[in-house]
Amino acid sequence: MGVRLDEEEVQAFLGASHTGILTTLRADGAPTTVPMWFVMRDGHVHMRTLTRLPKAANMRRDPRVCFLVESGLAWAELKAVVIHGEATLVEDPEAQAAIDALFDAKYEGFRTPDTVPDATKRHYAAQRSYVRIHPTGRFLTWDNAKLR
Repeated sequence: MGVRLDEEEVQAFLGASHTGILTTLRADGAPTTVPMWFVMRDGHVHMRTLTRLPKAANMRRDPRVCFLVESGLAWAELKAVVIHGEATLVEDPEAQAAIDALFDAKYEGFRTPDTVPDATKRHYAAQRSYVRIHPTGRFLTWDNAKLR
């Protein structure tokens, strides 16, 4: 029996996961990695980020990305999905609104309270970029629990 996840298992795992790890390429070609909240829409990973941040600039300059979602502590529990892909901007306002609604539903209980300083509120009120990851090959997946 293999440890690979099938498409249905991939979608379920990604849909139930909280945080993913996004790797983009800096201008000098070096990878840089950050944790990201994400949602699934139409079977694809979607993220939002502030347009002025380096990760957004990295994806505009070079759309190649890697996105990892993993879980488990003991070896027998390890599960992961690795997506190599290209980041594309989602510019359609209706699609952006749908992505916002998915973020609101998924992360409502995890947001910073309204008591944060005004400077923090202004920082996060800046223009956002909406990103969709288009896979460029087969996902790398495993679920060690399948070995039992």
